[in-house]
Amino acid sequence: MKKRKLIHKLSALTLTALVTATTLLTGCQKAEKPGGEKVVLNEVAHSIFYAPLYVAMENGYFAEKGIDLELVTGFGADKTMTAVLSGEADIGFMGPESTIYTYLGETDDTVVNFAQLTQRAGNFIVARENDTDFTWDKLKGKTVLGGRAGGMPQMVFEYILKKNGIDPKTDLTIDQSIDFGSTAAAFSGGQGDYTVEFEPSATALEMMNEGYYVVASLGIDSGFVPYTCFSAKESYVNKNKETVQNFTNALQLGMDYVNSHTPEEIAKIIQPQFAETDLETLTTIVARYHEQDTWKTDLIFEKDSFDLLQNILEEAGQLETRAPYEDLVTTDFAEKAAEK
Repeated sequence: MKKRKLIHKLSALTLTALVTATTLLTGCQKAEKPGGEKVVLNEVAHSIFYAPLYVAMENGYFAEKGIDLELVTGFGADKTMTAVLSGEADIGFMGPESTIYTYLGETDDTVVNFAQLTQRAGNFIVARENDTDFTWDKLKGKTVLGGRAGGMPQMVFEYILKKNGIDPKTDLTIDQSIDFGSTAAAFSGGQGDYTVEFEPSATALEMMNEGYYVVASLGIDSGFVPYTCFSAKESYVNKNKETVQNFTNALQLGMDYVNSHTPEEIAKIIQPQFAETDLETLTTIVARYHEQDTWKTDLIFEKDSFDLLQNILEEAGQLETRAPYEDLVTTDFAEKAAEK
């Protein structure tokens, strides 16, 4: 894969700064123009992976639908779920596995998924060689910098390995000792033969001009996986049906935009959300996600996707009892939004 040259070569330190600036830009993103129903949305991370959401914000779709949106970054699904359960946030944006864990923990107020945004994993395998014929069996006997146990990135990675006849415990070494956001810097510092990276880390490594290459997409090789959804407590949904519908309608407009515009156009719209990332880099990242069908055309969380998610959780040893789809997913709002 062709590398892009920078005016100044990035060091491991500046790489860490770039990734940190992008993923930890602020704890509280700007709200839309005041007016309308106030809604606090807590997102698991602030990432280009979630472009349709930021398109909806920057194009004023939430305000148009009567939503005064405040976006808060939770920095982790556990923190986002805590904010929803405590009432600190009205809506959470995170992996739907969190709602399954909470449901099985017998919460008094079920957290229900009402809109699905991404349908593929958003991370990539980065190698030290430009391997245009990469196959998963090349990871055998190698050390890969991975994610935390029980997290979706790691579980999807292990799911793909098993699909390809590779035992995650015996056929390779997965280093899970490095904090999220630090694996790219560790890799550029010499640790591991491969690393599993989200954007902007994957592109940042390629742009270092030191022989790092994206060789595989977990999103492509895992198939369609319900990676992130919008959810809220059942009590909130029941009391605020019009607000939830308007929120979903605004999201659908964001989905429509990314599915009908070029990566260059999308990047220009969301750039204010990622002011520390230059437009060329932003466009490269959006294009990578765009080309692998990261975003759905609608927001409907299908039962087949829910079943696949639970299969992945079971294979990862994170689920002993399956949760019923009917209790944790409502498609009413997404279906109505898709009709407009």
